[in-house]
Amino acid sequence: AAAANAHERRVTLTTHGSQFSSSPMPMEWGAADPAKRGVVVATLLQPQLRNAIGTHNGPYAVYRAVGAAKNQLDPRRLPDFRYTEPAVQIGPFPSWSDPDAIVALDPWGHLAATHNGPGVAAREKGVHVQPSIAVSKTEMLMPEVVQAMQAGRLTVDGEILRENGVLTAIKCAIEPVWYLPGIAKRFNLEESVLRRNLFEHTGGMFPELITRTDLSVFLPPIGGSTAIIFGDMQSIPDASKPLTVRVHDECNGSDVFGSDICTCRPYLLHGIEECVRAAQAGGAGIIVYNRKEGRALGEVTKFMVYNARKRQEGGDSAQNYFKRTEVIAGVQDMRFQELMPDPLLWLGVTKIDRFISMSDMKYDAITAAGIEVVTRVDIPDELIPADAKVEIDAKVYAGYFSGTKKVKTWDELNNTVGRAYQ
Repeated sequence: AAAANAHERRVTLTTHGSQFSSSPMPMEWGAADPAKRGVVVATLLQPQLRNAIGTHNGPYAVYRAVGAAKNQLDPRRLPDFRYTEPAVQIGPFPSWSDPDAIVALDPWGHLAATHNGPGVAAREKGVHVQPSIAVSKTEMLMPEVVQAMQAGRLTVDGEILRENGVLTAIKCAIEPVWYLPGIAKRFNLEESVLRRNLFEHTGGMFPELITRTDLSVFLPPIGGSTAIIFGDMQSIPDASKPLTVRVHDECNGSDVFGSDICTCRPYLLHGIEECVRAAQAGGAGIIVYNRKEGRALGEVTKFMVYNARKRQEGGDSAQNYFKRTEVIAGVQDMRFQELMPDPLLWLGVTKIDRFISMSDMKYDAITAAGIEVVTRVDIPDELIPADAKVEIDAKVYAGYFSGTKKVKTWDELNNTVGRAYQ
């Protein structure tokens, strides 16, 4: 009955400033004191107190809406967050109090519902506060890790890597929380230009982007990130301890299903091996996994590019690797790596001893964020699937870190041709 009554109440439009977000909870992005900083409030239960545009867990809001419409979910029910506090302590670090350093996530997001976090004052007023980061523990079993043990590349230590091949780690789920003034600055844009384009290119989903310039926080309906940490968490900000990092962008086809057209899963697993070795040496290893499928162009676009590459005249050549994406999507890459360092800064990273990546864009973004990179590590040649040599040769020619790999000439790229459709 309660849910049915909720359907009958009048609709309040977000453009009704006197009713929606009329008295937003105070928040100062970049404040070092959690009480002064305040908490992100995106509750739908008390819309007058919202200080953010959008909703928590944005990509799944549609499913919640359907659940409410079908009376399977009471939208007015408050969640019970007992026992959900972070499994380990993370921060605070100096980067948290720099309003320009972290702009694509809420550095206090995992502490929002804790007794000493930024949400205390809001909860005392009865405001619904929602964490945007969750920190847990995990045990992982992957066949490639077992194979690495059998080959002697990894050794058992009993804590990080056990006899049965199980890895222990900390895992963090991170939802995107955009501080719009900082996002605009990171992209070298006027904030008004950013707001207008976000409004227009989401089909007008968020009118407050235009009408509520007093609200500086936006919860975009995009995928977030997962951070997997091996070893001693406390060693991460200590520049004297070894730290290995791989920042990996989602590739469902390779990461999950083993597609051999790219190097994604082999490189990811190589990154995990390197992280384990750093952790066993008394430091830590970090994998950041970003939901940016198909270079943030999406899987449908990605598969169309695969079709075009395999069917084009002359075959799937390295010479046309980037071109096929650009003619279909209008751009080669939409991942915008400028935002990529934020999870690393949230974890307190100041120096990376081994960066497991060939991407020049990721390297440039990390160093621009003030993080020192000592050594860059390319993917070993023996891990490159035959059909993925097209990708590697094209990327190395385009400026990716080559390591010991030969940088081919433009004419030589035309001789690297992938498997044709059967």
